[in-house]
Amino acid sequence: MSPLGRLERIPALRTIWADEARDFTPWLARAENLAVLSEALGLGPDGLEIEATEVTLPGGGYHADILCRDTGSPESDRVLIENQFGKSDHDHLGKLLTYASGLQARTVVLIGEGIRPEHRAALDWLNSITSEDHHFFACELELWRIGDSLPAPRFNLVVEPNDWARGVNAKGKELEIGALSDTRQLQLAFWEGFEAHLGKVQQRIRPVRAVAQNWIVHGLGKSGCNLNAVVGFKGNWLRAEVYLTGPNATAHFQQLAAQRSAIEADFGQPLTWDDTAAKDRRISASRSFTDVTDQATWPAQHQWLADTLGALHRTFHARVKALQSQNQRPELP
Repeated sequence: MSPLGRLERIPALRTIWADEARDFTPWLARAENLAVLSEALGLGPDGLEIEATEVTLPGGGYHADILCRDTGSPESDRVLIENQFGKSDHDHLGKLLTYASGLQARTVVLIGEGIRPEHRAALDWLNSITSEDHHFFACELELWRIGDSLPAPRFNLVVEPNDWARGVNAKGKELEIGALSDTRQLQLAFWEGFEAHLGKVQQRIRPVRAVAQNWIVHGLGKSGCNLNAVVGFKGNWLRAEVYLTGPNATAHFQQLAAQRSAIEADFGQPLTWDDTAAKDRRISASRSFTDVTDQATWPAQHQWLADTLGALHRTFHARVKALQSQNQRPELP
């Protein structure tokens, strides 16, 4: 039997990163390290895209550590990360909430070597009273090694949104303000079934919460670039698409269109390239069905959508990650 090593915890982060701002923040802001944090948060390896570090807030003298975009959210919402060595304190927690307000971040992440119980309780409380599109996380960062190996980071998630409880509250509010219409109930049921199926058959696409509308959005690893699934109940069709939005939509579309032949060869069939909208752009595949409202055929419809989204992800993911965007500092509210 081969000998086994023993895991040893490195007791203090400062033995690896001497200074929080000069050493740790630049390390965490690198794409490969943000991917580790993103997976710990449940956002998938491509869930966080760096926007800026050491962001100066209005008023002077205040700097947010790391500002990211949530590539899996429909609007590429901002994610604010505040990190510190040692145990969490009121100062950093207060900064986190103040900066989040100033930057209009919908997700905030507090990272420390230890998160105090009172700070966990405060973030849990914020998760319980805010809407579903706001998220509060806390992570404890540890470093481990085996023998003389390189140190390995581990983010232990100690605070996260309680989506189950929020879902119960949301359903209660729906009952208070009136039941959903028949059409919206059908949309919600369709996407609930689809997201459950997607989670079983696609490992690279993160399932999202079902919504009562005719489309649903998944991330593709870059802000402004999404994987959308769309259902047309009146026209009896389904569509899977790469959806480009935001200030770089036209530039991104043009960069991808320059690769059209290679993209369609990789995908296996022609795609529809639509640049007729005023701002947004889409690259899609669609299919007609006899009756998309027939729930007996939903498994087949869900399978087609999952397969097609998977093929789009396989074809576009690396290309989307390589797209050139306008390089600019974030605009402050």
